[in-house]
Amino acid sequence: MLLRNLVVAMLFVTVIAPILLYTDRFAAFRASSSKAKFLEDVGSFTQTLPGDTRHHLHVLPHESSAVLKEPIGIVFTDNSTNSPAETFSSATIPDSSAQDTREHKSARVLSATNEGHQSRTDNAIRQVTDTTNQKEIGKDAGFAKEKDPKQRASDGVSDTASQNVLEQQSALTSGKINEKELVKSKTDKQTTQTPIPDALVRQLRDQLIRARVYLSLPVTKNNPHLTRELRLRIKEVQRVLGDATKDSDLPKNVNEKLKAMDQTLAKGKQMRDDCATVVKKLRAMLHSTEEQLRVHKKQTMFLTQLTAKTLPKGLHCLPLRLTTEYYSLNSSGQQFPNREKLEDPQLYHYALFSDNVLAAAVVVNSTVTHAKDPSKHVFHIVTDRLNYAAMRMWFLVNQPGKATIQVQNIEEFTWLNLSYSPVLKQLGSPSMIDYYFRAHRSNSDNNLKYRNPKYLSILNHLRFYLPEVFPKLNKVLFLDDDIVVQKDLTGLWSLDLKGNVNGAVETCGESFHRFDRYLNFSNPLISKNFDPHACGWAYGMNIFDLEEWKRQNITAVYHRWQKLNHDRSLWKLGTLPPGLITFWKRTYSLDQSWHVLGLGYNPNVNQREIERAAVIHYNGNMKPWLEIGISKYRNYWVKYVDYDHVYLRECNINP
Repeated sequence: MLLRNLVVAMLFVTVIAPILLYTDRFAAFRASSSKAKFLEDVGSFTQTLPGDTRHHLHVLPHESSAVLKEPIGIVFTDNSTNSPAETFSSATIPDSSAQDTREHKSARVLSATNEGHQSRTDNAIRQVTDTTNQKEIGKDAGFAKEKDPKQRASDGVSDTASQNVLEQQSALTSGKINEKELVKSKTDKQTTQTPIPDALVRQLRDQLIRARVYLSLPVTKNNPHLTRELRLRIKEVQRVLGDATKDSDLPKNVNEKLKAMDQTLAKGKQMRDDCATVVKKLRAMLHSTEEQLRVHKKQTMFLTQLTAKTLPKGLHCLPLRLTTEYYSLNSSGQQFPNREKLEDPQLYHYALFSDNVLAAAVVVNSTVTHAKDPSKHVFHIVTDRLNYAAMRMWFLVNQPGKATIQVQNIEEFTWLNLSYSPVLKQLGSPSMIDYYFRAHRSNSDNNLKYRNPKYLSILNHLRFYLPEVFPKLNKVLFLDDDIVVQKDLTGLWSLDLKGNVNGAVETCGESFHRFDRYLNFSNPLISKNFDPHACGWAYGMNIFDLEEWKRQNITAVYHRWQKLNHDRSLWKLGTLPPGLITFWKRTYSLDQSWHVLGLGYNPNVNQREIERAAVIHYNGNMKPWLEIGISKYRNYWVKYVDYDHVYLRECNINP
């Protein structure tokens, strides 16, 4: 009996037990294979769904079919207590043997124990299928733990079952990475392909510089053939480039010349030379270019000053044409209406001193256009003897609506004589003539700005004699002839100047608009009486209280300082420096919106400030009636000129 039991036990161990073990392992293998096959079928089903993928079932995400190289060494976390949210991560498996290395590179290894194999396989499938709404799978997962090589070998069957799951995960992640890299590459490509403006013109100029450098090197001079070729290419490129500033100005054969020059420069590049020599040549060229730039700037300044002094043909023709017409009128036709309003202090009076007919017309037209009641506005225009008839004729033919006009000749002011006005005496002195007309002498000022003929005109200094010009008026608004009025100005007469004589806009936003810019503070008379950092103010639109002027005897103050400056040691020439001195502590600051300056020299005046300004001022050399005027500001001026007028057409005056 004992022997029989022993034989049955040995039979069970050697025959039946292996069969049962093999059957169990085979069932597990079939179960895992069927689940992997189901996962592949679900993934393919989502890729074939039509329409909007946002409404599909909770299956594998619909991603791009683009596939990158699979990452190596993806390991699943080996912890049965981990939640299904744990995912795959990349890790490096130690090279314990050559066989392990080959397995590491060729397959994805799923680390698991025999007991928990089935549950972990289910967790892996659920994890992949439940992450449709996640943007990146495995983004927040930790690094997986590595398994012992023997245990990985024992799990060889389960590796095959989980390989498809890992490949799906890799494809999804790779697809997202591929899409991001594709977008980035497209953006970089667009950035690098952004065309440089006028690239051909710049390239041609660079070629000329390089060619001249090569031509100046000793090694090139020893090669007559290359020297001739470089000179030929330089002439060709110069002929093609010409005065072009943009690519559209270049001829059609520019690419041929560009390639030919490139080939020649390539030959020059092969001619090795001493780098120190090249550096010296480049420095010499840079120094020469800077010197030429300095000379050109000086010439530009001279020509700008010269242009500002000259009178265009049209503006010379216009007063001649008007003068001829004026003297053909009878005496009654030469008179202006509304003469009774000229001395009425209840009206709005303007003072305009000018010898430019067209400029004066723009000032009057723009002011009347924006006046609420033009019939209450009176314009007092004072000009010189040469332009008196032309100025009168223009406003006789072009009456400014209901406004009143008076045109006077400064020669008729008998009170303005040498005994009364020191400035008039100084303007006719030999020293002043020498200063203006003998500029080559050492005692002459090199700054052409101070030798402008307007400083020789008494019209420019008449602003200091307003009570004498208008003895019966209480207030007067002074206007320069290079301004344009954009709003109604009647509010200025009702301003309380608080005991001051002059109402003006301050210009201390920049350092050169302060007192030390205009006055010589090295002179004790100036430094003792004035503050170098005090704000300057602008002539061009000033409201003057003539009653307060007379009470404070402002004209006498002006005369005293003019006599002290007989040798021009306190200030140079002009009317602003003596104005700053004369009205020192007698000027009321107006709001900045009343008067905006700089349109005759500054191309960067704030556009918003221009639009909301009551008066815009073209102070500077670039007047709007000259060709050198800043083009973007011209429209504010030309819209008040009637270019269809017969006199303007006859004199060929065009916008």
